[in-house]
Amino acid sequence: MARLSIGVLGLTELFVSTAVHVLFGFYIFSTAVASDLSQVLTDCLKPNVFGLGAKEMEEQRTTKEKVAMLEGSPPPIVLVHGIFGFGKGRLGGLSYFAGAEKKDDRVLVPDLGSLTSIHDRARELFYYLKGGQVDYGEEHSRTFGHSQFGKIYDQGHYPSWNEQHPIHFVGHSAGVQVIRVLQQMLADKAFSGYDTSEDWVMSVTSLSGALNGTTRTYYDGMQPECGRSMKPICLLQLCRLGVIVYDWLDIAWFKNYYNFGFDHFQMGWRKTGITGLADLLLGNTGPFASGDWILPDLTLQGSLELNSRLCTFPNTFYFSYATKRTRRIFGLTVPSSILGIHPLLFVRLLQMCQWHFPTNASPPYKGYRDEDWADNDGALNTISMTHPRLPFEHPSLLVVDDSKCHPLQPGIWYYKIIEADHIFFIVNRERAGVQFDLLYDGIFQRCRKHVVRSSTPILPITH
Repeated sequence: MARLSIGVLGLTELFVSTAVHVLFGFYIFSTAVASDLSQVLTDCLKPNVFGLGAKEMEEQRTTKEKVAMLEGSPPPIVLVHGIFGFGKGRLGGLSYFAGAEKKDDRVLVPDLGSLTSIHDRARELFYYLKGGQVDYGEEHSRTFGHSQFGKIYDQGHYPSWNEQHPIHFVGHSAGVQVIRVLQQMLADKAFSGYDTSEDWVMSVTSLSGALNGTTRTYYDGMQPECGRSMKPICLLQLCRLGVIVYDWLDIAWFKNYYNFGFDHFQMGWRKTGITGLADLLLGNTGPFASGDWILPDLTLQGSLELNSRLCTFPNTFYFSYATKRTRRIFGLTVPSSILGIHPLLFVRLLQMCQWHFPTNASPPYKGYRDEDWADNDGALNTISMTHPRLPFEHPSLLVVDDSKCHPLQPGIWYYKIIEADHIFFIVNRERAGVQFDLLYDGIFQRCRKHVVRSSTPILPITH
């Protein structure tokens, strides 16, 4: 009877979680479509003096002008989205960063795979900036069963990027791990034909960043015993089925409007046919079968493995904003607010407060304690967002008063803990109100005024 009750509760939770996520996705999609339709109607009322190809020509001209404008100094700021995110050009005129990119003239918002692995997104980010055809790497592509080459960028968005012309990066959620992996690839000279170095990156700012993974992945469906495979019945399995069907149908308009980023797996019906769809759905082929997608990178085990290869570099400035919507009462971790938590995150925030690693599974690392991971923002644990700490602690400093941190030192993770949920500072600017402007103005001002690199070389920090 007890098992039956637990099963019913589990299915009820799955139904509620699925409904909330589907409704939120529909809300985002419909908002973008409504905005685009409004823009189309407005454009129709204007005389078209350029002819049928006006829009395409205007877009190409705008891209070239943007590239020309970014050449020189100061360094551009690149905003990197998180899981299920999107860059400029997707979902019409909707902005993942809620328009923060308009606060500075030299800002780029790349569109990367929303569910692809950290590795694949890092490779895409490099070629987005430098130009050329995305090369995922021969060995990696062979291991995970996808094409080595992907999208072609005829015009890089910052082709002069190098050590003399570095970049400021700002990453939300999983986006910060993409930046860190990219910087490590630059240090390792992992891009054929380019003499790269870690000093191509001037600064890294983490906004609710998944620096050490999250226990939410286990509630969504990842197996806590290994952190790589999924439970047979879970939210992620439903997501997997939806993504496979979406990519297999390969409807151009939808894919141009929003893309999960798995084009290099060639899952479309023209390539795979009905039998290929069956193999994908059964988990025999594709990114979910090989594990080359983002969720395995966000488990505690996956993040630990990823971080074991990543350095904090001595000539780069690091900043982190860790978010939380919880507090301690009588020894229990509970939500700090009800109205201040987005409905999309409320159930998971409650669950993450009470997380206990299974007793029949080995702890993800030595010294692991459940209580350390109780504070969260509904998507990530606060302990994960401050600075890289697994499998070894990176240099860090808690910031209480910004003015007391100047002059800033490179090679140290300066971090703040702020009261907010995981999506407080993205998509909907009105939710954050004045805090939105305070946060992004502070980030951009720091990049422009307080980050000064010394010419003296220092050795990187490793374990």
